[in-house]
Amino acid sequence: MELIALLVIAGIILVFLMILFTFVPVGLWISALAAGVKVGIGTLVGMRLRRVSPRRVIDPLIKAHKAGLQLTTNQLESHYLAGGNVDRVVDAIIAAQRADINLPFERGAAIDLAGRDVLEAVQMSVNPKVIETPFIAGVAMNGIEVKAKARITVRANIERLVGGAGEETIVARVGEGIVSTIGSSRSHTSVLENPDMISQTVLGKGLDSGTAFEILSIDIADVDIGKNIGADLQTEQAMADKNIAQAKAEERRAMAVAQEQEMKARVQEMRAKVVEAEAEVPLAMAKALQEGNIGVMDYYNLKNIESDTGMRNAINKLTDQSEPAPRRK
Repeated sequence: MELIALLVIAGIILVFLMILFTFVPVGLWISALAAGVKVGIGTLVGMRLRRVSPRRVIDPLIKAHKAGLQLTTNQLESHYLAGGNVDRVVDAIIAAQRADINLPFERGAAIDLAGRDVLEAVQMSVNPKVIETPFIAGVAMNGIEVKAKARITVRANIERLVGGAGEETIVARVGEGIVSTIGSSRSHTSVLENPDMISQTVLGKGLDSGTAFEILSIDIADVDIGKNIGADLQTEQAMADKNIAQAKAEERRAMAVAQEQEMKARVQEMRAKVVEAEAEVPLAMAKALQEGNIGVMDYYNLKNIESDTGMRNAINKLTDQSEPAPRRK
C-alpha cells in the first residue's frame, strides 16, 4: 500500500512539473541567463498571462544583447502586442548599426507598423535598388512618337519611410518627366542622338521629394520610334472636316428640297384657287341671266369673242412654228 501511495505521489509531482515547465518557459529562462540577459521567471509568466509568446520576445532580446543594443523587454513586448514583427525589427536595427545608419528602435517599430519591410529598407540603403520602367511614349514637336525605357537607381531614405510615397510614385514621376522632355524636343532625331538629355532633364527636377527613396541616377535603357502621330492627327482632322462639309451640303440640299416642295405646294394651292374661281364664273353668268343683268345675245357675243380670240392664238402659234430659222452669215 505504501508503494502504491508513493507511486501516486510521484505521478502527481511529475504531472505538476510537466504543467509547470509547459506554462513557465524554464528552458528559455536558462538560455537568457546563459546569454547574459537578465529576465525573471515572473516576467516570463506575466508574458504568458498577457498572451505574449515569450520566445518571440526573448530570442530577439538575446540577439540584440549580443549585438550590443540596449533594448528592454517592455519595448519588444509592446511592439509584439501592437502587431509588429519583433524579430525583423531587431534584425533591421542590427543591420543598420553594422552599416553605420542611425535607426532607433522607435523609428524601426514605426516603419514596421506602417506596413513596410524595415529590414529590406535598411538593405536598400546599403545596396541601392534598380527599378525598370515600361516603355513610356512621348510625341516630339514634329509629330513623331518616341518610346523610352528607363532604369531608376534608388536608395531607401530611412527618415521618410513613414509617410513617404512608394515605388509607384517614383515610376509615375519619371514617366511624366520623360513625356515632357520628349514633347519639348523639336525633332525625334534629337532624342535619338542624345538620349542622355532625357535622364539629365528628369534627374534635375527633384522627383524624389516626398517619397521614401532617394534617386541616385536615371539611365535610358532603350529608345524606339513609334507612330507618326502628327500625320495621323492631320488625317483624322481632314476626315472630320470632310464629314462636316458633307453634312452641311446635305443640310443645304435638304433645305432646297424643302423649299421646292413648299413652292410646289403653293402653286397647287394657287391652281386650286384659280379652278375654284373659274367654277364660280358659270354660276355668276347664270345668276346674271336670271336677274336680267345680261341678255342672251350678249352672252352669245361674249362666247363668239372668246372663240375668235382662241382661234387667233392658235393661228399665231402655228405661224411661229412654221417660220424658218434665219441663216447665219
